[in-house]
Amino acid sequence: MQQIYSILIVCYGLGIRVSSIFNKKAAFWIKGRKNYWSLLDVKLSEQKFQQPDRKLAWFHCASLGEFEQGRPIIEAFKLQHPNYLVLLTFYSPSGFEVRKEYSGADLILYLPLDTQSNVRRFVDAVKPDIVFYIKYEFWFNFLSYLQAKNIPTILVSAIFRPDQHFFKGYAEWPRKVLSGFTKVFVQNEDSNELLQFIGIENAVICGDTRFDRVEAVASKPAEIEIAKAFTANSKIVVAGSTWPADEDLIFKLVEQNSHRLRFIIAPHEINPEHINSLKQKAGNRAVLYSKTNSVEVQNADILIIDSIGMLSQLYQYGTLAYIGGGFGVGIHNILEAAAFGLPVLFGPNYHRFNEAKEMIGLEGAFSVNNAVELTAKVNELLSDSEKLSLTSSISKNYVLNGCGATDIVMRHVNEIL
Repeated sequence: MQQIYSILIVCYGLGIRVSSIFNKKAAFWIKGRKNYWSLLDVKLSEQKFQQPDRKLAWFHCASLGEFEQGRPIIEAFKLQHPNYLVLLTFYSPSGFEVRKEYSGADLILYLPLDTQSNVRRFVDAVKPDIVFYIKYEFWFNFLSYLQAKNIPTILVSAIFRPDQHFFKGYAEWPRKVLSGFTKVFVQNEDSNELLQFIGIENAVICGDTRFDRVEAVASKPAEIEIAKAFTANSKIVVAGSTWPADEDLIFKLVEQNSHRLRFIIAPHEINPEHINSLKQKAGNRAVLYSKTNSVEVQNADILIIDSIGMLSQLYQYGTLAYIGGGFGVGIHNILEAAAFGLPVLFGPNYHRFNEAKEMIGLEGAFSVNNAVELTAKVNELLSDSEKLSLTSSISKNYVLNGCGATDIVMRHVNEIL
């Protein structure tokens, strides 16, 4: 089974090279790994990596969302174990390119392709003393080699579902690799029960570390001067991580605006073509974040964010939040908005996200199927100040009540060390 998997990984790598000819993300994936081993040798030749008694903790995240989920663990680990160096790896360019200057890590790299030769070369060069994988990443050659070398390997904030291949009859080898984690921290009881069903008893229910992260951001938000000027004395809808289907609803809401709302739109994709399309749809009512200032922005009704890395801070200026992705593969992070006490709205594809289901049950979040429903729900909330205030409190308290996963993880990690 491992040999078949390794062959498929090689084919996968070849497929990325072919697609890089016409796919920008694939091209970034290839470019980011160019001259990889030479770069790694140079980085590891630095004095801090050459100390004979040095210790290293390796944290791996698929992309930006998983990094934000793992960040509380990275920072708590660094605080409690300052003698450790921190290696941070990403699989996706969308994570690496945004966080390649993150000051909490001593070395930030792409993860090499999960071939057996790459795995041996990387792990033997880096020599980690403990490894953390965040949520979804199961690169089986890496995990098998780490387990063979008896390196403690921790899975953090994991969620398991019955339809995953681990729980299929043919998945004996993946289950064996999964059972080799030193400790698995899961978000909920359902995940724990699934692991117990296949004989994995080393799981701990700790909740979701994203709660700790979003609460830390909300408690000390960085001021964004242009956004502050834009939102002064106005009711604001922050539309975060939107896709075209979401933006169609937002622009219908703009047309039906009966509450003198202003809109901050932060699309998921900020390539020039998409940004230009948004600007054309909005007309002279909109300005681009990169092209305006604190004076000019006050004359606009729509602020389009064409920069990355600031969405979690933008929610501090909102009255309501609309989160994109619900008309595609699934909604993006709703906790960032809830941490600031914003009622949250999103499309119908939310059922894989436990926080969305729970917040809907509490009436701190609402799913809409079309523009008519979005406009009706926004009008309902803004026409009743008591309901708006109650909904805001529900959102904020939901996040506060969910905090604490990082402390649970670190207690167990400290025992392992």
